[in-house]
Amino acid sequence: MHRIWIAFGSLAGLSGVAMAAYAAHGLTGRLDPARLEMVRSGVQMQVWHALALVLCGVWAAGRGGTLAHWAGAAFLLGLVAFCGAVYALALGDARLPAVAPTGGLLLMAGWALLGLSALQHG
Repeated sequence: MHRIWIAFGSLAGLSGVAMAAYAAHGLTGRLDPARLEMVRSGVQMQVWHALALVLCGVWAAGRGGTLAHWAGAAFLLGLVAFCGAVYALALGDARLPAVAPTGGLLLMAGWALLGLSALQHG
């Protein structure tokens, strides 16, 4: 199971780099500065949490236990919800009420679960 977090983290990292390149080379001049900054913020959150997913996979494979897997699930769902809602708004003017805040709460829960896992199995 731990390899799934590494795989999803790798996919999130890959797509985050692709989105950063698209923002830098394909969106400049096509989006207003506020929306372009939203995309950049989404990319930043995506890439940081891609690394968190990889970390969950490495930690779960060692001593992380069940909480590390719960952290991975929270990071994955939070990343998709938060970044997806940010990208949808910035690129398509699609408003998804409560999706970004829910994603943000899931990302925070992932960090809390990862920390608890470290305290429990450290």
